[in-house]
Amino acid sequence: MPYSFALDPERTHFRKNLLLIVYVLVFLGYWAYTGFNTPDLKNWWLENTLTFSAIILLAAFYRHFQFSDFSYTCMFLFLMLHVYGSQYTYSENPFGYWVKDELGLARNHYDRLVHFGFGFLLAYPMYEVFRHLTKMRPLFAFLLPIELTISMGAFYELIEWAVADVFFPAQGMAYLGTQGDVWDAQKDIAIAMLGAAITMGSVFLGSRFSTK
Repeated sequence: MPYSFALDPERTHFRKNLLLIVYVLVFLGYWAYTGFNTPDLKNWWLENTLTFSAIILLAAFYRHFQFSDFSYTCMFLFLMLHVYGSQYTYSENPFGYWVKDELGLARNHYDRLVHFGFGFLLAYPMYEVFRHLTKMRPLFAFLLPIELTISMGAFYELIEWAVADVFFPAQGMAYLGTQGDVWDAQKDIAIAMLGAAITMGSVFLGSRFSTK
C-alpha cells in the first residue's frame, strides 16, 4: 500500500505538500479558465457547486486524515474531468462530440465518461478511508467503496432532479443532459458502479498476490 513507502517522514511530507500545491494551482487555474470561457455561466455555477463543497471538505479534514499521493492524483483527475464537462455542459462537450463522430455513436457520451470516472477514480480514496480509519474486516473495506459509489450516484441523481425540476427549471435540461434517454439516471449509476468494481477488483487481486 502507498503508506508502506514512507521511509523518510519529513521528505515524504514535503513531497506530498508540493504535489498538493501543484494540483491546487493547476486546478484553480483551469477552473478559472473554464468559468471565463463557458457559454452558459449559470449552468457552470450549478455544475461546480458540489465541486466546491468537496474541496472545502478535503481541506477541512486535511490535518486529521491525509490520503496517499495516488489517491490525491485520482481525485485531481476526476475534478479536472468534471470541470471540463461543466465548461460546455456534459451533453455539449467537444471531446464527447469528437468521440461520437469517430465511433459513430448515437449521442455525446462525455457524461458517461465522467460517471465512470467517479467510480473508477474515487473508489480507491474511499477504500483508504475505510481501511485506515475503521477497524472493519478487510473484505468490507473492498466492498464498501462499490456500495458507496452506488449510493452516492443515486443521491446525485436526486439532487439533479431537485435542481432541474424544483429550484432552477430554466436550466433543467442543460443541467440534466439526458439527451432524450429516459434511462439516463440508471445508466449513470450503473457505469459508476462498473468503474468502482474494476478498481476495487484490481486492488483486491493485487493485495492477494502481494501477500503470497
